[in-house]
Amino acid sequence: MGFAMKKPVFFLVMACISCAPAVPGDGDQARWERQARDVRIIRDDWGIPHIHGKTDADAVFGLVYAQAEDDFNRVETNYINAMGRLAEVEGVKEVYRDLRMKLFIDLDSMKAWYAASPEWLKKLMKAHADGLNYYLSKHPQVKPRLITRFEPWMALTFSEGSIGGDIERISLSQLEALYGHQGDHPGKVAPAGDGGPPPEPSGSNGIAIAPSNTASHHALLLINPHTSFFFRAEVQVASDEGLNAYGAVTWGQFFVYQGFNQHAGWMHTSSGVDAIDEYLETVVKKGDGFVYRYGKEERPFTARAITVPYRTDTGVVAKTFTVYRSHHGPVVREASGKWVSVRLMQEPVKALTQSYLRTKAKGYQDFRQTMEMHTNSSNNTVFADAQGNIAYFHANFIPKRDSRFDWTLPVDGSDPATEWNGVHSIDESPNVLNPAGGWLYNTNNWPFTAAGASSPKRDAYPAYMESGGENPRGLHAVKVLEGKTDFTLTSLIAAAFDSYLTAFTDLMPVLLQAYDQTPSSSPLKNRVSRQIEALRAWDLRWSATSVPTSLAVFWGEELWQRVSDDARKAGMSVYQYMATRTTPRQRLEALAAASDKLQRDFGRWNTPWGEINRFQRLTGDIVQPFNDQGPSTPVGFTSARWGSLAAFGARSFNGSKRIYGTSGNSFVAVVEFGDSVRARAITAGGESGDPVSRHFNDQAKRYSTGDLREVYFYPAQLKGHVEREYHPGQ
Repeated sequence: MGFAMKKPVFFLVMACISCAPAVPGDGDQARWERQARDVRIIRDDWGIPHIHGKTDADAVFGLVYAQAEDDFNRVETNYINAMGRLAEVEGVKEVYRDLRMKLFIDLDSMKAWYAASPEWLKKLMKAHADGLNYYLSKHPQVKPRLITRFEPWMALTFSEGSIGGDIERISLSQLEALYGHQGDHPGKVAPAGDGGPPPEPSGSNGIAIAPSNTASHHALLLINPHTSFFFRAEVQVASDEGLNAYGAVTWGQFFVYQGFNQHAGWMHTSSGVDAIDEYLETVVKKGDGFVYRYGKEERPFTARAITVPYRTDTGVVAKTFTVYRSHHGPVVREASGKWVSVRLMQEPVKALTQSYLRTKAKGYQDFRQTMEMHTNSSNNTVFADAQGNIAYFHANFIPKRDSRFDWTLPVDGSDPATEWNGVHSIDESPNVLNPAGGWLYNTNNWPFTAAGASSPKRDAYPAYMESGGENPRGLHAVKVLEGKTDFTLTSLIAAAFDSYLTAFTDLMPVLLQAYDQTPSSSPLKNRVSRQIEALRAWDLRWSATSVPTSLAVFWGEELWQRVSDDARKAGMSVYQYMATRTTPRQRLEALAAASDKLQRDFGRWNTPWGEINRFQRLTGDIVQPFNDQGPSTPVGFTSARWGSLAAFGARSFNGSKRIYGTSGNSFVAVVEFGDSVRARAITAGGESGDPVSRHFNDQAKRYSTGDLREVYFYPAQLKGHVEREYHPGQ
């Protein structure tokens, strides 16, 4: 709105960014040593840690110690980011990312939340900090980038294990546009992209099969998160107090985020629920501050100074912003002359409690009871247990709102009718329990096809219950699940890696039709005749040896980029627009352009997909330095955009010709529940982030082909597979 704001302070911060670990306080080292003796870590022959402690706190201590051994950099970076301190190590480009975090996560508030936490949770948070500090004390050669001593309250800043929590939905560029003009400008937000292929669809897959549809008459669960690679570690953590969880843990957290215990399993998928709302605040300058209209009154905005230090070549300096909030939440952008405030779920103690307690659930009722905390805000959950129950929980935090408003858009903050009215109960959400068809799934699509004929009915719920829709993976999941009643672990793996690309079911016929309708005299038709011949014979299935897969993917991406803006203006999905609104010439021109690119980059248009689509892990860096000269592994599966359930989001980097995966299938597990648990799993690359470790990339080949290995859940399974057994610190 162009309102003048208080001039910020711009000063030198006399701080050390990369100091040696702090000296332990009186008694700390002895206390850590005593706790370490009550923890045992077994590394199996894949390097996966199996941690056991006498108490849950002991197990947490060992869990985070083992994580630090494998990749301290990722552990620390997650907390640097969660506390809004990334610019202190990454520089000016992360200033607005830090400001965004600090708008919602106030460290003094986190300390107060910790002080008010129940004692059992305090013990876990203290063990979490102690385990990391003990690691640093035993590894003086490890130099933290910023955090030289972990504190128990820090666990509350990162209490929910999603790859990008609710806060990350707020636009950095719009935040900068609102607050960036205050005083000296520290720099611009990093550009969003480089004009490459459309972004990889985010999210995950979860499938649960009821005993009625399995050969063993036990429930089965597919755990298939689609995250950035190496975002989580594979672990088992157990105690004498009933904890025994296996699965994927986000670096630095002390709970298994997606996994299973001996009784039950859980798989979270990113939800399309509308759980975050924006409010248009009518702003009026009054005196030295600002007010906003609410009903018949005017309320003052709360103003607060937030200081964001950032690294420069000459030291650390800081930018202080004056930020504002209404009773709805912080102001994050401007729109049509009004300020936009954001409201979202902020319950760190409850969120951490729920995240931990669900790992000890003994069945459906236990798990449902943890869901009553309503703090798993950004996820759907697919569930199965040893009693034969399967369930789908749609989101977990859904505010009750007036259905007259379109909650996908900012609503009028001055109208009291736009207030939240509590949270929908579990029973009021579009969930599924033990469907008649014997299967259910979620692929980040809507819940209205989650269980075939037993799915929730769309017209029974407010529109804000689901802001997305169907996607090609959802259509694919139904295709592999319907009508099958003899699932095993092996056949569930086969379903998870089924190679059919459903998006091309509608797209390929219109391309072939475009060719057939084009006159034979057309130079464009002659130019793509051999490509069309290859595509006409294609079975719409990916493989590393497939030439049609290469053609179809490059054609689809080319056409997508050409028409995505038109599709948005038409209010249509890009898939629908490509299939129904593009002209024959547009389709053939996109195929010609895709063929030319293949010819330029690989020397021939008929290049097999596996020569193009690669998995590469060269260093322990969080951002990989991909290059075509380094070793890499061919991958057959494709982007989730085309309906591949096994997702591999890849693009070129640093001028490379090949495309390298950075997200998609990251951890995959299939689990069978019964009198005992059987499971198989695979992790992208390997367990360790250290390039000299044998477990840095030892799973790459199996990962690329969907060859899941046995999970050693019980001590008897570990026999003959133990690489090392030790106490933390040894």
